[in-house]
Amino acid sequence: MNGAPLETDYLIIGTGAVGLAFADTLLDEDPDAHITFVDKHAKPGGHWNDAYSFVALHQPSAFYGVNSMELGEDRLDDHGPNSGFYPLASGGEVLAYFEQLMNRRFLPSSGRVAYFPLSEYLESSNSEEGRFRAILSGEESTIKVRRKTVDATYYKTSVPATHKRKFAVEDGVQIAIPGELPELWKHAENLPEHYVILGGGKTAMDVGVWLLQAGVDPSAISWVCPRESWLINRRYTQPGPDFFEDAVSVQTAQLKAAVTAETGHDFFEELGDQGYMLRIDPNTRPEMFHYATISEGEVDLLRSISNIIRHGRVDSIAPGKITFSDTEVSVPQNSLFIDCTATAVDFQSYNSLIPIFDEKRITLQALHVPLVSFCAAIAAFIEVNFDSDEEKNALANPGPLTDTPNTFPLAFLSNMMNRGAWSQNPKISAWLAKSRLDPIGPTIAKLMAEGSPKLAVLGELQAAIGEGMMGVQRLAETGREEHLEAAQSERVKAVE
Repeated sequence: MNGAPLETDYLIIGTGAVGLAFADTLLDEDPDAHITFVDKHAKPGGHWNDAYSFVALHQPSAFYGVNSMELGEDRLDDHGPNSGFYPLASGGEVLAYFEQLMNRRFLPSSGRVAYFPLSEYLESSNSEEGRFRAILSGEESTIKVRRKTVDATYYKTSVPATHKRKFAVEDGVQIAIPGELPELWKHAENLPEHYVILGGGKTAMDVGVWLLQAGVDPSAISWVCPRESWLINRRYTQPGPDFFEDAVSVQTAQLKAAVTAETGHDFFEELGDQGYMLRIDPNTRPEMFHYATISEGEVDLLRSISNIIRHGRVDSIAPGKITFSDTEVSVPQNSLFIDCTATAVDFQSYNSLIPIFDEKRITLQALHVPLVSFCAAIAAFIEVNFDSDEEKNALANPGPLTDTPNTFPLAFLSNMMNRGAWSQNPKISAWLAKSRLDPIGPTIAKLMAEGSPKLAVLGELQAAIGEGMMGVQRLAETGREEHLEAAQSERVKAVE
């Protein structure tokens, strides 16, 4: 690249929600910092650029994005399965939000931000410089990093459009990814006789809801569901004073459930009985928990699909046939298979967990699972307002992402430990009280200013912490053993 040598204070790899939330807080907290973004995509937004067109946030828009700019409207939906709750931004709305953020806040910030889209970051052995290559031209550039390189790609999010299938597809099979479904109208004279959803995660659920709302008869849908999942009831994730008591009640219920539960499965069964957690099939024990959030209305829709195929993961598909490791299942010959098998996060890779602050490098990870934007923003606040890596890492212990009910208490305990440390720090507490991305901090500050009686539920929560903390620690230890066993199993598979 011609011209003066490139220099920056913070080189941020990735312009998804994580990188943008970190940069947004950094701009406010450190008025002198210069930031440079490098990202493979042509536009900001990370994996949202590759997502299916009908994708939407799982949880309210109110606490997604960045601190400085609202996302969504301050109103309740009045129709559809999300009726009565705060809106969920669509993928298109999220992309437009991030593009507006880049063009109206970051780039016009008096020369404080540089942005290199369509560029691939190249690892450098020199911690004081970064390297990247323009994807279309192949031209390489070197940039001097005065302070730190920030890795905002550690989650390595995968979506159907970008993941590599782990099953064979024989000739003649009609197969699509979710993003191709809205194009079916172009083939109205030659539509599939049947639809087969492959995968048990939130993407598969979104596809099921989309097909049903598009008018497909439930009998024309088969759902290959390797594992049933526990799902967070969206009713208890709503922001603001009107939903405050519900939001606190789920935390209290979790702590109380930990007192008597012997395993994570017991823990979730108790929360399920109370309505805090949901599952599609009430007769099947869920073996998965990925923090997917859903409404009771969506669950009712999905329960109308009665042809659920449970034989584990698919080995191969052929016209009219699905092959598993120990059996075969027939489906109508003219079936469209919909691949929803992408794993949002590589749990084995992510859960190796490394220090967030490590000399000249910051690796953004979850500090309050699963609120990734919030975690990145508070990491930026800690970076600017505290001195040594030791001090910063004591306030920012990364938590694991959970795969099963038994490993959830590990993340729950990590969230509690970080929250406890933040509550004891006056600087962080003051910041949380005004952070848009914190689902509960600003609401508590508002209710305290009003002297609201709704704050009485915090007394119940404090009592539950005293009662349930030992139970959480006990369940977390059991979960840690399962986590280590799973990691060892994956290492053995990799060697084989």
